[in-house]
Amino acid sequence: MKIHHVNCGSMTTLEATYEGPAAKPAVNHCLVVETGDGLVLVETGIGLGDIRDPDGTLGADWVAMTAPVLDEAETAIRQVEGLGYDASDVRHIVLTHLDVDHCGGLPDFPDAAVHLLAAERDAALAAGASFRYRPAHWAHGPKWVTYDGTSEESWFGFHSIPLDGLPPEIRLVPLGGHTDGHAGVAVKGDDRWLLHCGDAYYYHREMQDVKEPHPLLDMVQTNSQVHEDLRLGTQARLRELVRDHGDEVEVFSSHDPWELARYL
Repeated sequence: MKIHHVNCGSMTTLEATYEGPAAKPAVNHCLVVETGDGLVLVETGIGLGDIRDPDGTLGADWVAMTAPVLDEAETAIRQVEGLGYDASDVRHIVLTHLDVDHCGGLPDFPDAAVHLLAAERDAALAAGASFRYRPAHWAHGPKWVTYDGTSEESWFGFHSIPLDGLPPEIRLVPLGGHTDGHAGVAVKGDDRWLLHCGDAYYYHREMQDVKEPHPLLDMVQTNSQVHEDLRLGTQARLRELVRDHGDEVEVFSSHDPWELARYL
């Protein structure tokens, strides 16, 4: 499999706050995975419909808070096309969760199977139009493929969920706390696993032994969590994963631009 790291939606600029890299816009870190049977997207970021009607699909309050750049060239569909494919080549989409900035590209790939935890799908559909969940992103009727979150399979000490129709090198890893059905997505690279942690954490320094949250991003993650103890427990387990298996697994989150820069 060939894995492409792409930014599907720049947002407000983040100060580094510590010595090191310069300020960068927040990103929506997505993956385009080439398999022997079409493409798999991990997350979709901001989509074409969001670019055309941001207040209507993303929500005016969310737009005012996050200041998205709304560049059509950053959408997943345009980046897939830039790789020489089209929308029909995307057979599967695997989502960490259904927050507004993670699934805006779903309508651009109407034929893809959309994999996620059932608790997340159910919470989003029950919520109606909210700051967090925007029905415009699934008004086309996605081909949901949901999982109950239980599995006997272990992945570096985490539960691991095989996905229907996908190779065992791509799997869901429940990472609770941020939303009702939040999960990471593990993808096997050439020499190690990658774990897309979604919004389980927001800033790379949170994964250090002496954790250093980003002031702005920490405010976002604490205000959007559904279960604080579960979120903090998930982060503690991720730090253990990095400490004990950092030579076998690389972790990254959705919005940290300095993490994305490692792969570009």
